[in-house]
Amino acid sequence: MFNSLSDRLTATFKNLRGKGRLTEADIDGTAREIRRALLDADVAVPVVRGFVAQVKERALGAEVSESLNPGQQVVKIVNEELVGILGGETRRLNLAKNPPTVIMLAGLQGAGKTTLAGKLAKHLKAEGHTPMLVACDLQRPNAVKQLQINGERAGVPVYAPHPGVSSEFDTPTGDPVTVARDGVAEAKAKLHDIVIVDTAGRLGVDTEMMAQAANIRAAINPDEVLFVIDAMIGQDAVNTAQAFHEGVDFTGVVLSKLDGDARGGAALSVASVTGKPVMFASTGENLDDFEIFHPDRMASRILDMGDVMTLIEQAEKNWDKTEAERMAKKFADQEDFTLDDFLAQMAQIKKMGSMKKLLGMMPGAQISRQQLEQFDERQIDRVEAIVRSMTQHERVAPKIINGSRRARIAKGSGVSVSEVNQMLERFAEAQKMMKKMAAGGGIPGMPGAGKGAARKAKAKGKKQQKFGNPAKAAQAELEAKNKKAAAPTGASFGQGANQDFDPSSLNLPAGFEKYLGNK
Repeated sequence: MFNSLSDRLTATFKNLRGKGRLTEADIDGTAREIRRALLDADVAVPVVRGFVAQVKERALGAEVSESLNPGQQVVKIVNEELVGILGGETRRLNLAKNPPTVIMLAGLQGAGKTTLAGKLAKHLKAEGHTPMLVACDLQRPNAVKQLQINGERAGVPVYAPHPGVSSEFDTPTGDPVTVARDGVAEAKAKLHDIVIVDTAGRLGVDTEMMAQAANIRAAINPDEVLFVIDAMIGQDAVNTAQAFHEGVDFTGVVLSKLDGDARGGAALSVASVTGKPVMFASTGENLDDFEIFHPDRMASRILDMGDVMTLIEQAEKNWDKTEAERMAKKFADQEDFTLDDFLAQMAQIKKMGSMKKLLGMMPGAQISRQQLEQFDERQIDRVEAIVRSMTQHERVAPKIINGSRRARIAKGSGVSVSEVNQMLERFAEAQKMMKKMAAGGGIPGMPGAGKGAARKAKAKGKKQQKFGNPAKAAQAELEAKNKKAAAPTGASFGQGANQDFDPSSLNLPAGFEKYLGNK
């Protein structure tokens, strides 16, 4: 969503690189470009004005003028100010001291409240809670049915005493306030520790909608009121957020549809305008496309610094520890990396989610944006089909795969022979890399790669020749010979070979001199 903003800011900072000192004109030009980038990204004008003023004030101050690298210091300032307008610190849910914790969802129709209710319930269930969903949206057609389906997919019970309406021509039945109150009582009776109440929305802010939301809030006294906002609606997001803030007094914001291709800058304005933190972000259509909103990590993504922490957390959450231990043992034993291992690793990566999202979290992803956009997610499925079309022996010993075997594999996986050839070539490269890593040589092409082999070669060279300079080697050899000649050689009775020896001084028996070489 923030690709355009990220590209503009990255291009702006490139002009600061290599400058030992920043003039006031440099800072003015940078501030101007930042202002244009934020306005083009649809960030609210008051937010842009305050943001740029703060950045400019700090950039003209002592922290940049005394810095060893002024360009990097300006990037650091922009990063810190971005974190500030995004909310500052990560905000967690405030859980009730006496369960259940009641969470009320509010927002316009189409913002994604019902889908988000299922995502939040699944997220909380994975953390060890026992949530329950309450269907209070009795006005939107099939809203109750949608919540029931999401609850079933998330493995969470849904309290829905009224079916709601099935078309826009039906008259709504049931009282949402009563359903909300009874739902909380039901959760308390069945010992659920969290209740998520899904409320109705409208196509626009109106008095009736705010009155209903306010009545539900008064009836259930929620611990958290989350305002769900579509990150793609533009500048109207700020006006809508202010209206809900005055009408319902929400405690946190949830950004939905953050995976869209809109400019999305209005989403950056909500926390700054309302003073309420962004707590969660919805990043796709699946129930797993949901994450806690970290302002510092989002700022790093916008400035193309990556989000390695989220990447690590996703890997820890989805990676099979048994499989990881098996692969670690293979590395330790320096066993061959087979196509079965390759298939298992690809399955682990697929569990982590979209490859585009994972690659987008890497630092410097903006540089290869075009290649990233052209990446086909189905390529992983094709590779998996190719490997599964092989026999077990072919997976263990891919060198036996000749032309006829490749044709058979291509036919069985529904791809061309050239795609099979490309996959085998990539696997061969991966196998070489794995062997290199197992031998302690590091990843080829990376800094420090091959250090283990280099150390071995260096040690071998030291054994063969102690000095690289021939003159020093000759001098050392001469000194060693002189030292050897001067040292005792272990001759008879510990006397030196070049010393005079008088056998009579030893008081030996008569005739023993002949054994000492004296006649």
